[in-house]
Amino acid sequence: RVCAVSFLNTTPLVWGMLHGPQRGLFDLDFRVPAECADQVASGAADIGIIPSFELTRQDLEVIPGTGIACRGPVRSILLISPGPAAEIRTLAVDSSSRTSVELARVILERRYGAEPRQVPHAPDLDAMLKIADAALIIGDPALRIELSVPYYVYDLGAEWVEMTGLPMVFAVWAGRKGAISPEVAEAFRGSCRYGREHVEEIVGSESAARGFPPGLVRQYLTENIVHEFGPREYEGMELFLAYARQSSRTQRVPRRGVAEISAEKETMEKKL
Repeated sequence: RVCAVSFLNTTPLVWGMLHGPQRGLFDLDFRVPAECADQVASGAADIGIIPSFELTRQDLEVIPGTGIACRGPVRSILLISPGPAAEIRTLAVDSSSRTSVELARVILERRYGAEPRQVPHAPDLDAMLKIADAALIIGDPALRIELSVPYYVYDLGAEWVEMTGLPMVFAVWAGRKGAISPEVAEAFRGSCRYGREHVEEIVGSESAARGFPPGLVRQYLTENIVHEFGPREYEGMELFLAYARQSSRTQRVPRRGVAEISAEKETMEKKL
């Protein structure tokens, strides 16, 4: 039982499970990121695409080598405000991704010295700006926003990379202890490879299904989003988790470092 995210950025990860060699291997269910985390936590799903922030809250086993990250602008996580970031005192947040909400907190606090009160709200820019100084919009709703809006627009992927010099990891495949065998892990990586190799099929299918211009989908999936991870992705993830753990709102769970995840990947690959 696998819980995947319904946003465009997850499509290449599951393309092999939907249309390729991995089809039929898993029972797929699609939800928003926070719900995927809850499904795994409750036992309703064995594996899910989990917001990286959840690794501070749940003791999960991570499938190495694949996930959702960026090495620059991500385009789908936008903080929008009529005024500069340093002046934000209230922030309306689309709370469907806990990683994005925590990332906004980290960047506003560490880069701009702002600690706004967060107000959950549906992803509607005009409505959000009526009740707060700024709005955090993520996923497909963010892709529908023209970057030429007459506000300050902060791409939180770019903000993180500029602040740290490291990639930002938004989500990983992770599951309950014992749910991930070497064969399962390789099937997930294989599904990702299949998706990356068939990106034009994804562009044609998803642009029509979601109502996006094909060029936007192609650019987003090939230039903004990273699905295959190396050591720097895990280095960036560990830094983000370290910042998140410093928040008094974060419950601690045992820490799994970059070396442990990399060693796990090598062990799995040797077994195959």
